[in-house]
Formats: sequence, structure tokens, C-alpha cells
Amino acid sequence: MNIDITQIASLFVVLFALIDVLGSVPIFLKFKTEGKDINSKQAAIYSFCIFIVFLFVGEWILKLFNVDVESFAVAGALVIFIISIEMIFGIEVFKNDAPGGSSTLVPVVFPLITGPGTFTALLSMRAGYDVENIVIALFLNMIVVFFVLKNLGFVKRLVGVSGVYVMRKFFGIILMAIAISLFTSNINMLLESFAGGK
Repeated sequence: MNIDITQIASLFVVLFALIDVLGSVPIFLKFKTEGKDINSKQAAIYSFCIFIVFLFVGEWILKLFNVDVESFAVAGALVIFIISIEMIFGIEVFKNDAPGGSSTLVPVVFPLITGPGTFTALLSMRAGYDVENIVIALFLNMIVVFFVLKNLGFVKRLVGVSGVYVMRKFFGIILMAIAISLFTSNINMLLESFAGGK
């Protein structure tokens, strides 16, 4: 195993910004006021399992469609860049159009926690990070998700509406920088592979 604290910290921040559980607190509170139950333990476990399955099976799916990880990483960087624009400028690009159903599985687990942007980022991360570090960062994020869902009232009082707003903007800028870095590093590898193939 190649456990790297720096990688874990970096991955944790990226996934924390993408999952954006604090930014979804107003939505979770709305479910509570409507009498919808959210099982915090189930939400964290379901989300972690979905992430892990996609992390390992997602690359096989890419191979099935003859797409390499670097190409997917470039596409993922663009998706992360768009998500950062959403967070910074407060606009909606990815529409939340999930069907109705269980409030824990839909829409809490999907798409609020395990959204398409996070799926894309996971496979993109495999191009530059060790898998074990990604798994650890995911697990740590699920602990945060569990804590937030378990203590919604406390989190709202602790962070406040303005705190959530500031955090969304701050992590949006971080995501944008990461997206640019991910794009440039993988586009260079793609160009080199094309040049080597000629």
C-alpha cells in the first residue's frame, strides 16, 4: 500500500467540495420540515458503497467503450470546472431532476451526495492518485456526511447561512484550480501519446 497523507488531504478537500454536504443543509432541513425521514447512517453507507463500486467498475466500463483514463480525466476536469462555476457564480448547470421516492436514497444519496460530478471526478482521480488514498478520502468524507445529516440543526447554528455561502464560494475557487491542473496534466499526456503514435 502507498498511503500518502498529502494525497489524502488533497483528495478529501476535492471530494468535500464536490459532495458539498454543507451546501445541501438547507435542502436536508426542508425535507425534515416536510416530515420526510433521512437515515444518516444508511445515507453514508449507501453513498460509500456506490462510490467504491463506481471507483473500481467505472474503469472497466471505460474499457468496454474503448476510452482511456486520461481522456476521461480531461472530460472530468471540464465537468469539475463547470461545477466550480456553479458554486462561485450561483448558477445552475446540472439540473436536479431525480424522480421522487425514498428521501434517504433519492434525492439525498443520489444525486445530492453521489452526483454525476463526483462520479466523473473519481475516475479522473485514478489518473493521478493511488486508489487506497482515494478510498480513505472517501471514507473520511462519509464520516462528515454522517455527522452533518445526524446533526442538521447543530450544523445550521454552527455554520449559519452566511457561512455556507462563503464555504461554497471558497471551495468553488479551489475546485476551479484543481480542474485546470487536472486538465493541463492529462491533456499533455494525451498529446504526447498522439505524438508518439505518429
